[in-house]
Amino acid sequence: MRIVVCVKEVLDPDAVNNYAVAGRLEIGDDGKTLTQSAIPRLMNGFDEQAIEAALKLRDAGADFTLAVISAGASPEKILKHAGALGANELLAIKLESDEFDYHAVAALLAAQIEASGGADVVLCGRQASDDDQGVVPVLIGEKLGMPVVTVARAVALSGATLRVTRVTPDGDEVVETACPAVVTVSNELGDARYPTAAAKIKARKMKPSIVTPDSLALSAEDLAPRVVLARQFVPEIQGNCEFLEGDSPAALAQSLVERLRADSIIQ
Repeated sequence: MRIVVCVKEVLDPDAVNNYAVAGRLEIGDDGKTLTQSAIPRLMNGFDEQAIEAALKLRDAGADFTLAVISAGASPEKILKHAGALGANELLAIKLESDEFDYHAVAALLAAQIEASGGADVVLCGRQASDDDQGVVPVLIGEKLGMPVVTVARAVALSGATLRVTRVTPDGDEVVETACPAVVTVSNELGDARYPTAAAKIKARKMKPSIVTPDSLALSAEDLAPRVVLARQFVPEIQGNCEFLEGDSPAALAQSLVERLRADSIIQ
């Protein structure tokens, strides 16, 4: 059995938020890219949890090859992290520009999955923390002809059958599907594990297999962007804070209740 996890490199969302709150997040003259070069780049958190879902299957006794694939300008760093976590294969699609939209990225990932031996299960994070669209996994499923199960909090494997516990607004939902299938993993799965120091040292020697879009059997139409970023901007954040006064905690609580009632927040 072969499980493939798709991962993406993103700007550290905590650092981006801190820059935004401090009013230091700036867009360049092109109106599309951030000017801050000090913001660290790391693996998308949801994708880390997708790797964790695969590792949990391994912990439960499943025997499979774990391949991790990423498309980007410099995916080697996050792939080495995947290797430290326990990946057997590292696959990189080197992109020389950022003109590929999610349709093209999905086409590239699907083509590389097929070219590298296919997959019985494809695991992805539910969305990326930079654009929050969550459409690439669904498009991969469409291009590979696989069913897609979204927003998983638990994944179990019995033979060639996947049992997935989904997160829904009405509570958990348990579904089953035959492999091959695509599953998107949510943060309800739990925190991803950390690699050991020994695993990090071992992963340094792992070399990802690197391909370019030209080496994959895709047409210009397959890679043509259907959605083009026109402009992005940093919204103005206004913070209004009012301090209540009181001689005691009880007096402060009473002042807060009176203010909430005056604003019709409570009755």
